[in-house]
Amino acid sequence: MSGHSLSLAINGRERLLADRLIAFEPAAPERTETVAVVGLGYVGLPTACALHDASTQVVGFDISRQRLLEIETGEVDLPAEERRELAAALAGGGLALTSDPAALAAADAVIVCVPTPVDAARTPDLAALQAACRTVVAHARREQVIILTSTTYVGTTRQLLVEPLRELGLRVGEEVHVAFSPERIDPGNFDHVQRRTPRVVGGVTQRCARRAAEVVRRMTDQVYLVSSPEAAELTKLYENIFRAVNLALANEIADACSVLGLDPIEVTVAAGTKPYGFLGSFPGPGVGGHCIPCDPHYLLWQLGRRGLSAPLIEEAMRSIDRRPGRVVQRVVEMLGEAGIDHSGARVLLAGVSYKAGVRDLRESPALPILAGLRRLGIDVHYHDPLLPEIELPSGARMTSEPEPRGRDWDVTVIHTVHPGADYGWARDCPRVLDATYQFDAVPHRRVL
Repeated sequence: MSGHSLSLAINGRERLLADRLIAFEPAAPERTETVAVVGLGYVGLPTACALHDASTQVVGFDISRQRLLEIETGEVDLPAEERRELAAALAGGGLALTSDPAALAAADAVIVCVPTPVDAARTPDLAALQAACRTVVAHARREQVIILTSTTYVGTTRQLLVEPLRELGLRVGEEVHVAFSPERIDPGNFDHVQRRTPRVVGGVTQRCARRAAEVVRRMTDQVYLVSSPEAAELTKLYENIFRAVNLALANEIADACSVLGLDPIEVTVAAGTKPYGFLGSFPGPGVGGHCIPCDPHYLLWQLGRRGLSAPLIEEAMRSIDRRPGRVVQRVVEMLGEAGIDHSGARVLLAGVSYKAGVRDLRESPALPILAGLRRLGIDVHYHDPLLPEIELPSGARMTSEPEPRGRDWDVTVIHTVHPGADYGWARDCPRVLDATYQFDAVPHRRVL
């Protein structure tokens, strides 16, 4: 395992499984002069920057000219230091931006990093991934390495890359090399930088796996090889399904703590002192972002098509979906306890992004919370220094309160606390509902 410990709750015996994974050890490196990154979103842009930091010539491809303009001008959701590094990469010519797919043909390796969301029915929406893979296949050439990183259902790599390449007459594993290596990027978390986060690679053949690992190794110190793209695809789904189930459990424990008069954060931290058999999460107002609310549905959808069910995962996802409604219910309860008719009451949501320190609204619990409060006739507003304007699923647009005053609101809901932001005004609000369970700046706050 090359010194890397497994995160397994198996009573400390993970050392017995060391031979189940193959740690990639690079030999004489292949000549990979240029790497093209397809899709420059929350995964693709950091991927391109990490490759550039490894002295790789990078071509960043995106079909959105607006996105390319945002990158060129530095208007992207990156920390200040990484924005400076991005500017230097662009100025020095080591990172070239383009919306011309023909540029992909000149690359020695192509990494696909496009979104894989779910639709309103929680069905996988592969439109962006299908389009990206069609483009990559159309410009593929011999000796190229193609790596899919987007989270998806098992078999996608073969379906969208391997089979179309073979139809073009390219022999996968001999003339072109294809692999799946799931992204492991944690936006806003500086404890999980790419260089220190191990990656998994599953190739169509052993040769494919090694060629792909040589590319991925430029971004991380540790790469592990698994037997196939399918094994790597399910690895990523399992990672995020575990998080979903764990977060659903954390919220249930928090509800139990509320009934028993206990602090769920204290209980979770105390349980976390056990060095084996426990991997805890903290409760909150719901689960947002590109991964946890979406990825488990890829496996549920695939199993459902085969007549199979996964009751534990299904119930965890239902529990996650219900969580924002619990916040709305608690707001109504607090208003009722104060003798305030919720129709026309003024409520402020503090923070709306799905995660502290990022400008990402995707799948944020704030969206159904705001919508639910509005449906009840509550005069609801929000304050978020990172998101000056947002759009609800209904199409309604809202603008952030730039300088809120606590006494202007009947209830303030603490949803997302951004690092460095001033929330001192919340102390003046008569009723504060802390949906993070950790906002202790207001002594009279209440939790879900």
